[in-house]
Amino acid sequence: MARAIMVQGTMSNAGKSFLVAGLCRIFKQDGYRVAPFKSQNMALNSYITSEGLEMGRAQVMQAEAAGVEPSVRMNPILLKPTNDTGSQVIVNGRPIGNMDASAYYPFKKRLIAPILEAYQSLAAENDIIVLEGAGSPAEINLKQDDIVNMGMAKLAKAPVLLVGDIDRGGVFASLYGTMALLDPAERERVKAMVINKFRGDVELLKPGLCMLEERTHVPFAGVIPYMRIELDDEDSLSEQLHQKKQGNLIDLAVVRCPKVSNFTDFNPLARMPGVSVRYVESVREFGSPDLVLLPGTKNVMGDLQWMRENGLESCIVTYAKQGNPVLGICGGYQMLGKRISDPFGVEGGGEIEGMALLPVSTVYEKEKVRTRVKGSVLPVNGVLEGLSGTPFEGYEIHMGRTEREAGTRPFVAMAEQGKEEKEDGAVYGNVYGTYAHGFFDGKAAPALIRSLLRRKGLDADMLPEIDQQAFKETQYNLLADTLRESLDMRMIYQILKQGV
Repeated sequence: MARAIMVQGTMSNAGKSFLVAGLCRIFKQDGYRVAPFKSQNMALNSYITSEGLEMGRAQVMQAEAAGVEPSVRMNPILLKPTNDTGSQVIVNGRPIGNMDASAYYPFKKRLIAPILEAYQSLAAENDIIVLEGAGSPAEINLKQDDIVNMGMAKLAKAPVLLVGDIDRGGVFASLYGTMALLDPAERERVKAMVINKFRGDVELLKPGLCMLEERTHVPFAGVIPYMRIELDDEDSLSEQLHQKKQGNLIDLAVVRCPKVSNFTDFNPLARMPGVSVRYVESVREFGSPDLVLLPGTKNVMGDLQWMRENGLESCIVTYAKQGNPVLGICGGYQMLGKRISDPFGVEGGGEIEGMALLPVSTVYEKEKVRTRVKGSVLPVNGVLEGLSGTPFEGYEIHMGRTEREAGTRPFVAMAEQGKEEKEDGAVYGNVYGTYAHGFFDGKAAPALIRSLLRRKGLDADMLPEIDQQAFKETQYNLLADTLRESLDMRMIYQILKQGV
């Protein structure tokens, strides 16, 4: 069985996901078979595996860093929030229903068996498993029946690295407070502490490190500098979602709905030179973009109502009717249609009028569509005609079926694994929609930007080609190099060897 090490944090967004990814890359570089594992993930950015199973994108990113195919075993439990108190519960890649918090917490005990089965299966195939916790292990109101922090560490017999984020302040208090709130047996599992996102001179930090080591009797494994690494980030606190900067050659506005999901769809566009990707939440922030993008959302009807109430819907409709391009993916595609119906109560039931920018209607069904797809853009006119014929690969994750009105042109032709090609999406004027997540991961991103450059009378050939996978590899290696320089890897290997 594999040796295990677990990364826990003093809070959400402390950098656990990236630290796990970096350790996976280091262990891979050092010749080990390694896999990431997070027993329970709460995220709206998800991914469909080759088997048609759904998992969190953070573990996909970590699997890429480890150089292995993503497997749902790396994230057996996925919670996708539908509102402030409830989530869709996905077990081993398949949804089992929606639960509010009061129903889910007693239900968690039943998930220990599938979690252990997934973990043990991975451990039998690898030399090292790098586990990730969630939030903080010191949430004393949630510690009973914990399955993702110290509870999981106990199940996996994993020593723990405790990570604190200094960028948001109070890192010594958060590390000390977390240790103080742990039970004695849990404190024994914490073998080292790490400070993340540090800016400045480490020498000025050392007196504080020494004092905290004396008080907790736990050594520091290192101080990681603030890194500008461009990798997929699934956290709702992601810095990407706060990007408001304008001024590049091409300005793209993504509507940031309250339940936005799979915003990583637009990361390839943000990596293009001369392109700004802004996330807008109000009419005041809308500006004069070259393209509006409507992302997926876990609550399409609720988020459409939110747009209706804050004026963004009216703003986008006016923008589109002036001949400007709008593109929707998944839930964003559904919003652009005439009507959304929910006869089975998938999102609470009822019906809502859409934005009526595409002549399509959507009906929610009981079964979720989860599949990998491969296809190409059909011949299209308008602003984005440069996308015509562009190949892509991606995946579908949605509850609804969308029908085009007679005479409405589809946007793409794509095939599920082992099935015949089908037409998907819709085009009407300069409004486009598709269910394909990952649409921009290949050649579609540069094709889109070249189309927008031509519209502005700019030289489209000035745009260099970017190999997205090669770019990711450079980022994983940069992450690993930074961690090697910042962490005491000899200590970490010793922790792995000794266990708990």
